[in-house]
Amino acid sequence: MTPRPPTIRERRLASELKRLREASTSLTLEEAADQLGWNKAKLSRVENALRRATAAEVQELLTLYGVTGSRLDALVSFARTARQSGWWDAYAKNLPTDYATYMGLEAEAEWLSTYTLGLVPGLVQTEAYAQQVIKSTLKRFASPQGIERRVAARMERQKAWLERDEPARLWSILDEATLGWVIGDLEIMRDQYRHIIELAALPNVMFQVMPVAAGAHPGAIGTFTIMGFPERFTPDVVYVENMTSALYIEDDAEVHTYSLAFEQMQAMALSPEDSLVMLKRLAEQ
Repeated sequence: MTPRPPTIRERRLASELKRLREASTSLTLEEAADQLGWNKAKLSRVENALRRATAAEVQELLTLYGVTGSRLDALVSFARTARQSGWWDAYAKNLPTDYATYMGLEAEAEWLSTYTLGLVPGLVQTEAYAQQVIKSTLKRFASPQGIERRVAARMERQKAWLERDEPARLWSILDEATLGWVIGDLEIMRDQYRHIIELAALPNVMFQVMPVAAGAHPGAIGTFTIMGFPERFTPDVVYVENMTSALYIEDDAEVHTYSLAFEQMQAMALSPEDSLVMLKRLAEQ
């Protein structure tokens, strides 16, 4: 039987346990394992999410690393639920690992700040727009069935976001040039503009347009997404995607740099009200 792959939550927990060992103590992997009465291989597998740690084992590790109080309680509680799968796990085996990982992180996020250059963000694409995008980027690498599975995953991703008890807050900055690209045909684009306008009416959604006239700005180097999580011990993550892979940035200083860049871009972009005026004008053309 093929082992069940770790859930996103298990991977996040494993990463945090490794970070705490390295940051909170001077213990090497072998020294920590010795003090716990474990072998080195067991601890290594736990830190790489190859072995699920029980809540009791997590408590042992945290105690060794000097974690106490509410933070210890929160992590132990998190460990008890880390094995739970999410909706995205049903699609994971048919999707690239990087993309499946992103969907899981996005589903766990409390808020998202995203800047997109070239395409409307996947989370707000209409089905027709998504089909055109996925078909054009994957037709050399995937079967028609594979493309349809990717479209279905994208639509389920949006549905899951909108139907959450407390949907993640989304602040999206769209490049004006991106809105001018005709993906498919003009009717598909009009529907896409209208869809963004509808989403902008939700209390947890904010859109701004970065006008061409703004000139050079921090986002000119490419698309990125910052994700924030409700657990205090889970650091914010920046997701940067390219044609063949993805990069997850968790270093506090680097994430802070992206956050400052996004704040600067918010100030340079059109106001949410003026952005909606532009979108409505495009939808009526």
